[in-house]
Order: sequence, then C-alpha cells, then structure tokens
Amino acid sequence: MTFSEQASSPRLQTPTGEVIDTALRQVRTHDHAALVRAIQTWWGDSRTPQEAEQLSLLLPRLFVEFFRDTSFVVERGEALAGFLIGLHPASDPEEAYIHFVGVNPNLRRAGVAHRLYTTFFERALAAGRHHIRAVTSPANSGSISFHRAMGFVLEPSGYEIDGVPVHRDYDGPGQDRVSMRLTLRAPSSGPSGLTRVAPPE
Repeated sequence: MTFSEQASSPRLQTPTGEVIDTALRQVRTHDHAALVRAIQTWWGDSRTPQEAEQLSLLLPRLFVEFFRDTSFVVERGEALAGFLIGLHPASDPEEAYIHFVGVNPNLRRAGVAHRLYTTFFERALAAGRHHIRAVTSPANSGSISFHRAMGFVLEPSGYEIDGVPVHRDYDGPGQDRVSMRLTLRAPSSGPSGLTRVAPPE
C-alpha cells in the first residue's frame, strides 16, 4: 500500500484488532477549544493537571486560525481521535514544520499519527517542500522512536543524553530539545506515494 492510499483510507485498526472508521479533515478555527481540552486530558497520564495546562499554552489560537491549510484532525464519529498542527515557513520555501501532534490515548498504535503525518508529507511535497522538521523533548522517548520509525534522523549536537543528540537551551534556558529532520521525494514513476530519504549524517 502506498502512502497516498494509507492517508486516504478512512479505516484504521487498533492493536487489539478492532477496525474503526475515521475521517480526516483540515483543522478549523472553532476546533481550538476542543484541541486545548484534548491536550489537557490526553497528557494527564504523564503530567500533573497544572503541567498539562501549561503544555496546552503551546497551541495558541493563531495556529488554527492562520495555519489551517497545513493542520489536520482525525475524528472517530464526533470524537477527536488525533490532530497535527503544522506549517510551511515563509522563510524557507523548501521546508515544512510539524509543531504539535496529539493522539487519543485509547487510539494509540492504531495508525492515527501515521495517517496525520503522511497527509502532512503529501501536502508538503505538493507545495514543493521536501524537508520536514520537528522537535521534541529529550525525555519523550516515545516521540523520538516514532519519528525514527517514520524516517526522521536526529540532528547532531555536541551534547548527548543516552546516545541521543540534545540541543541545549533550544527553546530558552533549560528548554532542551531533540531536533529531527526528514527529506521527502516523489517517485519518478510507478504508483503514487512518497519516498522518505534520510539526509546524509
């Protein structure tokens, strides 16, 4: 199955084998309140309520108001299953950036994040943007593993934690981040889809 076919498929399968019907669409401005609630709820298993609320501040309304064309939600019926907030930077016509991604804990490993990412990749490539960037916390081993599985490489740094390159003070004093990148290219022939190309180290 090609990336295009996976991204357009409305059915996903959970790790227990349950097949679920989903729908993917672009984010809308009025989704903001629901996305904030989702962040504060979904991250409740790993953060205190105060920490989850602080995390939701990373998604101000401007992202769903001005970057609707590059941000997506997956719904299961009327319930939010996942979301991806991304953008195409005006400063670099070849890059696309993934800012925030969340998946309902009950639907993790069901392909929700994979569907969101492949849709974002296809939109980026269609816009002539071959380089995808993202950052995450050094403590978020799940995010690092997922991005590696999707083909991202970790950008080198002079400082490492457990073999993972960490960019110190990336988002301010004490706000260390792992920076990740992925290069995409469209196949020259054959079925539609994307080829993920890891840049040279």
